[in-house]
Amino acid sequence: MRGAPGGSPDGTYHGSPGGTPDQADGAAGPALMAVPGGQPPHGAKAAVLLLHGGRADALEPPTRLNLPARRMRPFAAALVRATADDGVLVARVRYRHRGWNGPHAHPVADVHRALDELRALTGPVPVVLVGHSLGGRAALRAAGDPQVTGVVALAPWCPPGEPTEHLRGRTVVALHDEADRVTRAADTWACLTRAHAVGARVVGIRMPAGGHAMIRRAGLWHRITAGATAALLGTAPCPSLTGDLGWTGTPRPAPDPPARRAARGSVPG
Repeated sequence: MRGAPGGSPDGTYHGSPGGTPDQADGAAGPALMAVPGGQPPHGAKAAVLLLHGGRADALEPPTRLNLPARRMRPFAAALVRATADDGVLVARVRYRHRGWNGPHAHPVADVHRALDELRALTGPVPVVLVGHSLGGRAALRAAGDPQVTGVVALAPWCPPGEPTEHLRGRTVVALHDEADRVTRAADTWACLTRAHAVGARVVGIRMPAGGHAMIRRAGLWHRITAGATAALLGTAPCPSLTGDLGWTGTPRPAPDPPARRAARGSVPG
């Protein structure tokens, strides 16, 4: 069904308080799972939490294979590289259920569990939530937590009427390919417009390819996500694409790689 997440590919990496690389997701165990190779929770000065996609309705736990989580692996790797030596914990959120499940909004509860676990480990540190599809919706819903400073939403599921009042004072960067056949880019831009109206700083980035699974031009998705996240944490300069957060209701085109820009002699958007 268009406008609801289906089971699109994404990424799994476990490690961290209490996980092993091969264990399945589910109700048991912590919600906060640090990505191997990055900053450990002890001593972290900031954090990035990754939220993968899922289904509109599904009470069972994610499977061991968990393709939506696997799609987030390269995003995690890009984020670790972008925040190396900055004391930033990169972690994923473990879901207890595979679906959103109507008013239960189960993934949002899992994000709040992960934030509580993070506070117990690190104290109050700034957090950026990075979510794809259903995970993008969960990131936006959970962004009212006082530790959350910003959200990077990837092809998010933003049904009409999704609440935005709690986004006041937050920064939201959304990436969407308008050819996405699972979630609607138009709904994302409308959500940004509502968020901007209540005082959020927003930018929408129209991706040139990738569809819902973000496979084509994947490197561009990874680079923009990592750069925007580092900028929201204050560990890197704000990319020119997101430097001006004025929102007119029109998303900006994603930049071409440097080689293509040189060949065409111009910088888009």
